Amino acid sequence: MSISFTVKATRRDDLGKGASRRLRHAGQVPAVVYGGHAEPVSLTILHKDLWHSLENEAFYSHVLELDIDGTVEKVVLRDLQRHPYKALVMHADFQRVSSDEVMHAEVPLHFINEATSVGVKKGGVVSHLVTEVEVTCLPADLPEFIEVDLAQLDLDHTLHLADLTAPKGVAFLELAAHDNNLGIVVIHMPKGVAVVEA
Repeated sequence: MSISFTVKATRRDDLGKGASRRLRHAGQVPAVVYGGHAEPVSLTILHKDLWHSLENEAFYSHVLELDIDGTVEKVVLRDLQRHPYKALVMHADFQRVSSDEVMHAEVPLHFINEATSVGVKKGGVVSHLVTEVEVTCLPADLPEFIEVDLAQLDLDHTLHLADLTAPKGVAFLELAAHDNNLGIVVIHMPKGVAVVEA
């Protein structure tokens, strides 16, 4: 993980809907950090700083440094509430992580070689069934993304979770805990187009 993110936050004692509304009017985002072996703490974060970080996809799948009034904790972004139509973050939830405790996280999938895949060359179109997967790992092993190579994917074939290569120290939760071999991506002919055998 070459990128690192630091989120600067301030403790807050003024709680409730009215207080949160006042914070948002002042360009702040109400937030909370919880988990680990400490009590939840209510926070405020500068909206412009958080918004800038959220523009980077890696922010969602990284262990972040949460700087609360000068004290730094390792956390992951657990939940985000956005305004239904304005470019505003309404609330953010962070969860503490410990370097020696296994964590769960959603990791984005990056699909490569779509245009040159066997099925697309035959006229097929790619359908992404999922765009992120839940993994379990130690914080140091958390990948920024997982690559899915479609080069050999043929028409009417599906790549499943078990076909992906998990990075070292990482397990796919659906497989490990639920034995659920999810479909990830499929190539099929567009509706109304007949397959012409070469």
